Amino acid sequence: MSLPSRAALPRYVAPLPERLEDLALRYAWVIVTVNLAGTAFGFWYYGFHPLPLSTPLITWQFAAEPPVMWPFVPDSPMATLFIAGSLALWKLGRNSEVLNALAFFGCLKLGLWTPFTLLAFMDGFSHNSVLMYNFLFWSHLGMVAEAFVIHRYSDFPVGAVFVAVVWYGLNDVVDYFVPIVGTPHHTTLPGQEVLANGFSHPSPTHEIAAAGAVVITFAAIFLALATRVKKLEADGR
Repeated sequence: MSLPSRAALPRYVAPLPERLEDLALRYAWVIVTVNLAGTAFGFWYYGFHPLPLSTPLITWQFAAEPPVMWPFVPDSPMATLFIAGSLALWKLGRNSEVLNALAFFGCLKLGLWTPFTLLAFMDGFSHNSVLMYNFLFWSHLGMVAEAFVIHRYSDFPVGAVFVAVVWYGLNDVVDYFVPIVGTPHHTTLPGQEVLANGFSHPSPTHEIAAAGAVVITFAAIFLALATRVKKLEADGR
C-alpha cells in the first residue's frame, strides 16, 4: 500500500519529520497492536480486572462511579482505541473521518492532559513507582505524536470535527462542571477520596485539572480546523 503524500503544511499543524510520519504509516499495524495493548492496560488501570478470577471484576474508579457514567471514565483507553481503529481502517482502505477526528482529539487531549497533571501534582503521584510514573508520562506523550500522523490520510471535514467537539466537549462538562449523575468523572487525581457515589474533588486540584482539559480541547479544535484549512490551501482550493 503506497503512502499518502504529505501536503505542504506549516510546522504547527504537522510538527513531525516526514520520515517519522512515513515510518509510522509503514508500521501502522504495529502501532495498532501497541494501542490495543494500551487500551487493555487502561481499562485495567481504571478498575476492570477480568483476571485473576479470585478478585472482583470491577474495582477502583469504575467501582466508585455510577455505571451509567462509565463511558466517560476511561478517557485514555478510549483515545488509544480510537487511534487503533483509525489506523486500522485506513490500512484496510475503509477510512472513517469521524473516527479520525475522534482519534486526533483523543490522542492530543489525553496525551497532553495526563503529563500536565503528572507534573502539576507530582508529589501526589509519589505512590506510583518511578517506572509506572515514567511509563504513564512518556506513553501519553507518544499519543500526541500519533495524533500528528493522522493528517496524512484525513482532511478533517467539518462534520467529523463537530462530532469530536461534541464528544470531548461533553466529556469536559461531565468531568468538571455538570456531572449529571454522582460527582465529576475525570480521572482520579491526588487528594481525592471515595464517596458514596463518586469522589471528592478538592480545590485547587479540580480547578487546575479542569483548566488544563478545557485549554487542550480548544487547542485541538483549532489545530483540526487549521489543518483542514491549510490542506485546502495547499491543494489550491
